Amino acid sequence: MSSKPCIIVVTSPSGAGKTTLARGLMKRLPQITFSVSATTRKPRPHERDGHDYHFLTAEAFQQAIRDGRLLEYEQVYPDCFYGTLYSEVEASDAEHPVLLDIDVNGALNVKERYGDAALAVFIATPSLDTLLQRLRERGTETDDSLQVRMTRARYELSHADRFDATVVNNDLEDALTALTHLVEQHMAACRVPS
Repeated sequence: MSSKPCIIVVTSPSGAGKTTLARGLMKRLPQITFSVSATTRKPRPHERDGHDYHFLTAEAFQQAIRDGRLLEYEQVYPDCFYGTLYSEVEASDAEHPVLLDIDVNGALNVKERYGDAALAVFIATPSLDTLLQRLRERGTETDDSLQVRMTRARYELSHADRFDATVVNNDLEDALTALTHLVEQHMAACRVPS
């Protein structure tokens, strides 16, 4: 059996449903482990350190960069960094793939680093209006933060064609079925010796 990494990357603009789809995928395919991202943003009330994110101070995040412990990282919003620790992906294989739920630039960096060992899937909404509605329904955004997220979404959507596949999240169950099928195909390809 090959010991090469087997990585699944899902990305989308904020509010398109990538985290909901990632959770659904892991229920369908429980052998997948979730890569917990590191971030400098403050935790939301329901989030736990080490489970939802590795919440780091700006200083600790910068030290991780200097130490070469981050596979990818980016300043997504002003004073808000996200990244993937190498330790989260290095032990993955075809029997125990790792799932990364990360931003678009990070996803492209992982794809470039790992090539065919990484499946990069872009999750899209049917339209920008749908995305805006979903962000408003969250109730966590101010008018200013909505504008920042929508500007970022337009940028991210401009890169959708650089991914291995795009899944449109119009109906959650249909999107989850499409994502599951893509991941099962990728896991099978990871089993083929290189």
